[in-house]
Amino acid sequence: MHRLFVGIDLPHAVKDALVARMGGVLGARWQSEDQLHLTLRFVGTVDTHTANAVAEALATIRARAFDLSTTRTGIFERKARIETLWVGVEPQEPVKALHNKVDRALQLVGIAPEMRSYLPHITLARFSGTAGPLDAFLREGFPPVSFTVDAITLFESRLTTEGADYSVVARWPLIA
Repeated sequence: MHRLFVGIDLPHAVKDALVARMGGVLGARWQSEDQLHLTLRFVGTVDTHTANAVAEALATIRARAFDLSTTRTGIFERKARIETLWVGVEPQEPVKALHNKVDRALQLVGIAPEMRSYLPHITLARFSGTAGPLDAFLREGFPPVSFTVDAITLFESRLTTEGADYSVVARWPLIA
């Protein structure tokens, strides 16, 4: 079985800039440099046949490369408890368009469509308990870091006792 997601792998300069700013929040489990990415679509756990079909469907996607910049920081909450600290990207429109293309390709191989609203972001930290004060971190944010999105990547996620370990299954270039 394979636990898959489709995303945008970030350039090392972007990862370095994000990692340099991480820290100073009690209770945060910061993402490692290898875990930093922008998710386009979570696939879930599938068998090898479906994983191969997913890869074939993703290979048919045609989209132009585009530029992004990191922007404001934010949080996701569930039941009034902070679960995730993230940094957003701008402009959102090309990322959302790519997300929609990925979602449609996955539907063609039997993966149910995404029902949640899509907000392009890069997860910085997760919280399993109480989150320390975040006001200063959210207020300070990040200096914008610009980069070009020139490929989509199929990742496999393996859950370990130290957290998720991501590996690249395949990568498809976008049109320059």
